[in-house]
Amino acid sequence: MHHAFMREALDLARKGRALATPNPMVGAVLAQGSEVVGRGFHTYAGLQHAEIVALAEAGDKARGATLYVNLEPCAHHGRTPPCVDAIVAAGVARVVAAVEDPNPQVSGAGFRRLRDAGIEVELAPEFAAEAAKLNEPFLHFMRTRRPLVTLKTAITLDGKISAPDDNAGWITSERARAHVQELRHDHDAILTGIGTALADNPLLTDRTGLPRDRPLLRIVMDSQLRLPPDSKLVRSAEGDVVAVATSAASAERRKALEARGIQVLSFDGPGGRADLRSVIDWLGERRYLSLMIEAGSKLNWTALESGCVDRIFFYYGPKILGGMEALPLAGGIGRRKRSDAIRIHNVAVHSIPPDEFAVEGYVHRDH
Repeated sequence: MHHAFMREALDLARKGRALATPNPMVGAVLAQGSEVVGRGFHTYAGLQHAEIVALAEAGDKARGATLYVNLEPCAHHGRTPPCVDAIVAAGVARVVAAVEDPNPQVSGAGFRRLRDAGIEVELAPEFAAEAAKLNEPFLHFMRTRRPLVTLKTAITLDGKISAPDDNAGWITSERARAHVQELRHDHDAILTGIGTALADNPLLTDRTGLPRDRPLLRIVMDSQLRLPPDSKLVRSAEGDVVAVATSAASAERRKALEARGIQVLSFDGPGGRADLRSVIDWLGERRYLSLMIEAGSKLNWTALESGCVDRIFFYYGPKILGGMEALPLAGGIGRRKRSDAIRIHNVAVHSIPPDEFAVEGYVHRDH
């Protein structure tokens, strides 16, 4: 039964997808023997943590029960009192958790408080990898105070993202593009460059139709504030569009965009361009846990070369463009030696039938 209850806790946690951020997704199951007496999951708007919801449902049946939870219960005061206090007060006999919370305010403290109160604490290592993947942006943020940055692109089999003359149509299928929307739904923010914004006039919205606690924040790297007032991004803005410029950008253009509800940031970076790393720091300060970059060749390389990218997600269409003029996924000067190539590890391949696939991996850090 141990496995069944932890599996249910993880399934409950997923109900907080795009609703729990900037908190983690947490599911809790209280069991007396083989009977489930309480269930709960967390949403940010709902305030109460998963454990508290499950305890409330269980009532007196929580006494002597086992609590299954995918993340270590909190031991600090945030917007709500510590969950461990409620667990102790309810008389829970045992807590089984999948992973420890890396939040410095928790990080083992929840388990210690429970043990000090005489509650048996057990980790479920067989669920650790799945639980960590589920809350990957939160765990990354707690360790680094920066959002997890994913570089996403659609790409031909020979590594091209656009043709030199005509880019009408799509590299990937409707099915693959629906998968991209699911990926967007799992992110707090999305970023592109002004080149892509001018060429494609994208909306950059989450079109899954699924609920989310806060809108997907849409960001354009726009050093000279060339974003047109009649673009889809500007016309659809409801406090969820940010243009990132430099101090050299036109004050008049800035005022025009701000008048349309666009937030304009000024971050000077190398080469007279807006600074991507400063944007990522800015997002971290506001507890945006995840950022997806959907951009062109030049900005893709800037993101990779600057060390901003943590994860890649490349969607491959079964096509070949060839030629020297079709743009590669990452342009710029590139690395001049094979030995200097940016390395990707922990690679996973996601099949998208009948003929497509996506490659997910993590940028190798030398330190």
